[in-house]
Parts: sequence; structure tokens; C-alpha cells
Amino acid sequence: MQKVAKYVIFPTKWGHFGLAGTESALCRTCLPGPRSGRIKSQLLKNLSAAQFDKTFFKDVQEQVAAYFEGARIDFSLDIPVLLDGFSTFGRSVLTTCRKIKPGRTASYGALAKKIDRPAASRAVGSTLAKNPLPLIIPCHRVLRTDGNLGGFSAPGGIVLKERMLELEHQALSSAKMPNYV
Repeated sequence: MQKVAKYVIFPTKWGHFGLAGTESALCRTCLPGPRSGRIKSQLLKNLSAAQFDKTFFKDVQEQVAAYFEGARIDFSLDIPVLLDGFSTFGRSVLTTCRKIKPGRTASYGALAKKIDRPAASRAVGSTLAKNPLPLIIPCHRVLRTDGNLGGFSAPGGIVLKERMLELEHQALSSAKMPNYV
């Protein structure tokens, strides 16, 4: 993994959220939690020294805060990300997952088929469990083939996954919410 140059932890309606990366790309996010110290510890675990910068990826900070307020946000494929340390298969899974739109879901098997590896749904799940950029790469939108939630390795587990999916559903069904696509 490339050296992390900067990070930021900022408040959202659901708690503190963290972003880390280089000047040109994100390499890690940390979903909201109540204590900024714990978010910092999780965000910077096994990463090189990084400097706090409250303006780091400010536009992404604003989108993340709006998302947790209930706004309809489609995190742009234009947000540069680093997927160092992932195999070609892993990068393919994460890149394909990134294309799942808010309010939509896909199964692990559907993602496997999409990357031309139809028998690899378990490997898809294993890769998503290592997603370094939850929310930006929306692994919470991936479900089991039977429609059940499946796993979610982020702090908060399946309860958080369900809350995020419900938030997106509400944002899509509400005409009052701005569209930040």
C-alpha cells in the first residue's frame, strides 16, 4: 500500500467518519462511530504516518455528511481510490461493486457473474469483507442470493448495513431530498 499522506475525521449525523489517502486518492474510509479516537485508530491501523488535514478531500467530506443526513448521494466513480494490495480479481470485484447505484442491491453471485467468474461468489464475499473504502465502494449494497443481508464486517455489522440501505431507500423515495449525483 502506498504511504498515506493525510487523513481527516469529521462529524456526521451518525457519528465521526474518517478518510485517509494521498493527495490524489483515497485509500481508506471508516464508517461512523461515536468516538473520534476509535475512528482514528481504525482508520490509521497498519498505515504509515499520516498528517491530519481538515480540508482533505473536502468535497467528499461534504457528500458523506449529506449522505448521513439522508440526501440522495451517488459517490462518483470520479473519486480516485487506491486499491493497492488487491489482486486483479479483488480490484475487479471492488470496481464492479462501486457501480451499484444508491437504492439498488446486487447479490454476491451477480457480482461474480458480472466479472465473468460465476462460480466465485464466496471469493467475492471474502474480497468485500476486506473493502478498505466502505461507503465509497458500497459493499453494504451486496446481499445474499436469497435476498437476506448476508455479512457486513464493518463495525456495527448487519445492523449498520440495514440502516444504510434503509437510509438510501428513504432518500430515493423522498422528493424533498436533493440529488447530489
